[in-house]
Amino acid sequence: MRKVLSIKDCVKTFEGDGIPVTRAFPSSEMRENDPFLLFDHFGPIHYEPDGATGVPAHPHCGFEAITYLLGGEVEHKDSWGGKALVETGDIQWMTTGSGLIHSELVTEKFKKSGGIMQGLQIWVNLPQKNKKAKPWYQHIKRNDIPVIKDNDGVEIKVLAGKVKNINSLIQTCSPVSIFDVKFSNSNKINLDVLKDQIAMVYVIDGKLQFDEKNIIAAKGQMIYFDQSTDEIKLNSISSNGSYLVLAGKPLNEPLVRYGPFVTNTEIEMKQAMLDYKNGKMGELS
Repeated sequence: MRKVLSIKDCVKTFEGDGIPVTRAFPSSEMRENDPFLLFDHFGPIHYEPDGATGVPAHPHCGFEAITYLLGGEVEHKDSWGGKALVETGDIQWMTTGSGLIHSELVTEKFKKSGGIMQGLQIWVNLPQKNKKAKPWYQHIKRNDIPVIKDNDGVEIKVLAGKVKNINSLIQTCSPVSIFDVKFSNSNKINLDVLKDQIAMVYVIDGKLQFDEKNIIAAKGQMIYFDQSTDEIKLNSISSNGSYLVLAGKPLNEPLVRYGPFVTNTEIEMKQAMLDYKNGKMGELS
């Protein structure tokens, strides 16, 4: 089994209209974890009626932005024609490529009723060959996400990649795996993750125990593994546990990032900022 390199507390911060965020990176300790650029757990936050707004129009380029909505309801719009109602349990995968502008505003229904908003935001770097690709958008509804269930109370939602011979519906530009693993009782499970991919596990809820150091990871922590084998082991000691497994093959390419823009060189960064200023990333209608 892969060994645990470290277990780190995530940083507490705020984004958007005051929504609380638990951030694994970027932080003062870790700028990114190639190929992953950002990992945020936003919420949970309870909005009163007419209290929620969402994220207004803003630009992106050079990476893939993933939103896995654990609670709430938002409407996605982008300058390349992408549009979707993202509901609890859905996943949206936005390949920003050469650049776009998008917004994620709460629906009128959610704004009127209020409720709990919660989700995961993940940024995955694009290979240099895909940095200038035409932006595109994938939206997978909750009921269409492949699910693996066993008789021991373990459920795996295959959000990206492949596990136990089940493939996700998401197409990725580089090898990336994301699994939502839920335990309905204390149990163990082994998962295949190729050792050429880095691996992390975020504790959404519950506790994980690791035999080799007899250490425990709790809610809001990220576990980082070595790359010694093709398998990781999850031992949930909680009666109800929810854990997000992230794995990806490092790109090992030069990286320049400035706010919502990601490029390989400073010259490309200046061009990206000019493209945005000159309207080449489009506009929202």
